[in-house]
Amino acid sequence: MEQEQIKNKNWHDKYYKILLVIPAILLLISLISLFIFYQKTGDIINRDVSLKGGTSITVFSQTNLDELKVFLSEKFQDFNVREISNLKTGQQEAFIVEVSDEPENVKKVLEDYLGFNLNEKNSTIEFTGSSMGQGFYKQLRTAIIIAFILMSLVVFFIFRTFVPSLAVILSALADICMSLALVNFLGIKLSAAGIIAFLMLIGYSVDSDILLTTRILKRKENSLNSRIFEAFKTGLTMTLTSLVAVSISLIIVISFSNTLSQIFTILVIGLSFDLINTWIANLGILKWYAEKRGIE
Repeated sequence: MEQEQIKNKNWHDKYYKILLVIPAILLLISLISLFIFYQKTGDIINRDVSLKGGTSITVFSQTNLDELKVFLSEKFQDFNVREISNLKTGQQEAFIVEVSDEPENVKKVLEDYLGFNLNEKNSTIEFTGSSMGQGFYKQLRTAIIIAFILMSLVVFFIFRTFVPSLAVILSALADICMSLALVNFLGIKLSAAGIIAFLMLIGYSVDSDILLTTRILKRKENSLNSRIFEAFKTGLTMTLTSLVAVSISLIIVISFSNTLSQIFTILVIGLSFDLINTWIANLGILKWYAEKRGIE
């Protein structure tokens, strides 16, 4: 009987340890990317004016954004230009200029380019002081660290074993690191909404990891592979459902809401990486642990 079981081992039994190389390489690349980014900028994220201070001007007019970017590049070193479009027609209705400078300077430069004065009827101006932006960023960063620590404590309390708990925590950490590295690579400037999206990502990640760990370690019915497959079907359905819903939402809001667009973009990236980190990395570690402990 044992010989037959060995012969009938599926491909995952044979190759799951090798598959662990994939998330390991992705995590290593992400960490190197974040380190290089930190060396260049002094931070691991690319913050917008709301988190580091600066001026945001929304102009309710149409203009050629490519030409505007060229013009602004001659005046400012750090700026960002975004379009606001009509959801139905897709036509530009307004544009937003974000610059790490004083409102008066940014307004004058825009007026020179547009050829008309900016007032309360055709524009809105928001200014965030550097100290306020820095303070807000530190508070959000602290919130994420506290949330991650509390999540880790809850995981250790639930499973009370080091390796499975560490696997869950590493999977969540990998989701954040990989997503952050890709967000930086894409040149996305994070606002407070983006930081909150990473906070949400912790919950999404731990959800499927806890499901998998519970099925493997705390349930005894059926074989190990059967429990893994049941967890895989349930967890994959959960993640793909969320991924499809978030992707559709992103398509809907991408043209008119930068806040929602940034949240949904980060969630799409994070959930995609979560499929790898949960069903290759965490699953491989847990299966290896179960086989070493004789858990069937």
